[in-house]
Amino acid sequence: MKFLKKYQHGLVITIYALIYLLLFQYLEQRPIYQYHVIHTVFDDYIPFCEYFIIPYLLWFPYMFCAVAYFIFWNDNKREYYQLTKNLCMGMTIFLIVSFIYPNGHMLRPVTFEHDNMFVHMVQWLYASDTPTNILPSIHVFNSLAIHRAITSCQRLQNHRGIRMASWILTLLIVLSTMFLKQHSVVDVCLGVTMAFAGYLIFYREKASEKQPSRRYVHSRM
Repeated sequence: MKFLKKYQHGLVITIYALIYLLLFQYLEQRPIYQYHVIHTVFDDYIPFCEYFIIPYLLWFPYMFCAVAYFIFWNDNKREYYQLTKNLCMGMTIFLIVSFIYPNGHMLRPVTFEHDNMFVHMVQWLYASDTPTNILPSIHVFNSLAIHRAITSCQRLQNHRGIRMASWILTLLIVLSTMFLKQHSVVDVCLGVTMAFAGYLIFYREKASEKQPSRRYVHSRM
């Protein structure tokens, strides 16, 4: 009981994650007779690279470990709720867009130049994840939201290595969505845009909070 009482704030993201997964599973399985194909000319210039499957899959432990840190090890509840609200906002927008605007892409390669374990991992990914419901990219948005939470965390300000590793992994995850042909450039750009909106809503401090009031500034002669 003490454990549940101490970490009851973690129920917020846990309950939302369960609801999200159920709704996403429904979206993946519902019959779609017509959907909008997402494609730009820039997608054609990005080559397929199976090695990006590594950072793409690292997204899952990156998400889990970061959220777990803000629940169990970071005592600043404000930072936890900033992250939670940001993630919930982005994933809710994604669900709404997917419900009212069925979308997908046709970017995946039919044949592969190589035959290695990385290609096999990509084939498994393709078999388990349909090329639909891609707009905006949750892989991109969530990665940037997590990175923002890490860089804003007061407790991690002196851990430059953690913040740098987070940035490198986030960048690789964003690139992996395009090099694995999981997302179009459009999906990525909208994911980045949504992450920037989350920053403005949940993280940007007001100018009045950053600067002291003029009443308390005295000049010295």
